[in-house]
Amino acid sequence: MSDLFGEHDDGTPLDGDERDGLLQTWITHRRDLNVAEQANIAKAAAWARRGKRRRAPDLLTETSARSLHKRMFGDVWRWAGTYRRKARNIGIDAHRIHAEVPALLDDVRFWMEHATWPSDEIAVRLHHRLVFVHPFPNGNGRHARLMADLLIERLGGVAFSWGGRTLADGSTLRAAYVSALRAADGHDLAPLLTFARA
Repeated sequence: MSDLFGEHDDGTPLDGDERDGLLQTWITHRRDLNVAEQANIAKAAAWARRGKRRRAPDLLTETSARSLHKRMFGDVWRWAGTYRRKARNIGIDAHRIHAEVPALLDDVRFWMEHATWPSDEIAVRLHHRLVFVHPFPNGNGRHARLMADLLIERLGGVAFSWGGRTLADGSTLRAAYVSALRAADGHDLAPLLTFARA
């Protein structure tokens, strides 16, 4: 096989069962996978933004978060929208995901209701904690970025730029993003806030 499942140091590796969940038989290279996933994500983003009829609190439910992941990756992966069941090189223990995602979404609703932080910071905190939990087998960063974008838009702001370009595997931009996430892990959110608007 090709470089399809070649992993990079900061990526989430897929196990054999998850790899078998690939739905598109024409995908044989990483670039094919990237194209298929990006097309699926673009469809999901358009769906989520359609008519702006969905309010911010509606986005902040476990059902909505999982549904968004399924729409983002469901044309490519059989397991889209389902929580991971195994340990990863990143993220919390899998058995805690079912409790931590609803707790996070409750926190975000509280932050919004009480204006705990500015809107950008609330959305970036949502993003960081989703990535930290790492609930899905793969696509967690992309899912968390779209969740943050949708939230900031529903709070009346503009979607984030996330560095202004794609975070393709191995790019220096991706390295800056991962570095900002690690700083946020250490309770320094400033680099991630800056990166989100860069």
